[in-house]
Amino acid sequence: MTATPRTPAQAAGLAQFPVARPRRLRRTASLRRMVAGTRLHPAELVLPMFVKEGIAEPQPVGSMPGVVQHTRDSLRKAAHEAAEAGVGGLILFGVPEHKDARGSAADDPEGIVQVALRELAADLGDALVLMSDTCLDEYTDHGHCGLLTEDGEVDNDATLERYASAAVAQAAAGSQVIAPSGMMDGQVAAIRAGLDAAGFEQTPILAYSAKYASAFYGPFRDAAECAPQFGDRSAYQQDPAGPVGEALREVRLDLAEGADAVMVKPALAYLDILRQVRDLVEVPVAAYQVSGEYAMVEAAAANGWIDRDRVIMESLVAIRRAGADLILTYWATEVARRLS
Repeated sequence: MTATPRTPAQAAGLAQFPVARPRRLRRTASLRRMVAGTRLHPAELVLPMFVKEGIAEPQPVGSMPGVVQHTRDSLRKAAHEAAEAGVGGLILFGVPEHKDARGSAADDPEGIVQVALRELAADLGDALVLMSDTCLDEYTDHGHCGLLTEDGEVDNDATLERYASAAVAQAAAGSQVIAPSGMMDGQVAAIRAGLDAAGFEQTPILAYSAKYASAFYGPFRDAAECAPQFGDRSAYQQDPAGPVGEALREVRLDLAEGADAVMVKPALAYLDILRQVRDLVEVPVAAYQVSGEYAMVEAAAANGWIDRDRVIMESLVAIRRAGADLILTYWATEVARRLS
């Protein structure tokens, strides 16, 4: 006699249909809410914000409906609204009035980000976490993330000193988390050493560890006015088709250099990377829902092609489910209000 093959469920002693009916726990909204395996909380959301020097009114970003380049006053108002909604933090990007080859405004105590940080720190206290992007692309006249050699290459090692100086200036102005995004080798170690030497040894570093050379950044470059004036950033950001091990290696290196948390950017197109990073590390993992992700949803919703609110929430749940502890999203305030 030949035994009847058993299904994996039968072999594991699990009930089968009609006894087993998974739909029972999906029948009502209250049941679905009770057994949800992935939950969002406002404190997990971080709002990216842009502040521009020399403007009298907020300037809408055409490719990002609902997002503006803030004045210092409008930034303070929007930051208060985010805090009141329960948003966990904000990350600040600056657009200076004057740019030069070395990105002088990045570490100028009177640079736009440093001035804005001092005002926000005085206004908000500990109501949310003030973060600052630490890079040079917003401040250089050539739009690249570092200093250039005579041949037009980004000079990795010379750039590290500039990053450390910018990080110290931001911490002195009130930034509670330094977030280096330039993808220079050794940037975390240089920034950690600079912060420690300046007395900011308690200031954590959130490293953009797995940042890809993505086409999803286009609208951001409108908002931050930081598009490269020649070439692109493929020589220092990661290749989207590159080996997975490269991302994990970058994460390990940043942690070895003193990173307190790590980030994957972009989010939705790299959920596989996010999951592997989450499985690898024991520190907080952030994911950046970038400008292109935001713009596509807003554009499709404006055309009536999708249910905007549901798509926003579904995308955030996907990022959270893949392993993100923190999500940087331009919808942070709106979603925090909805969750509250």
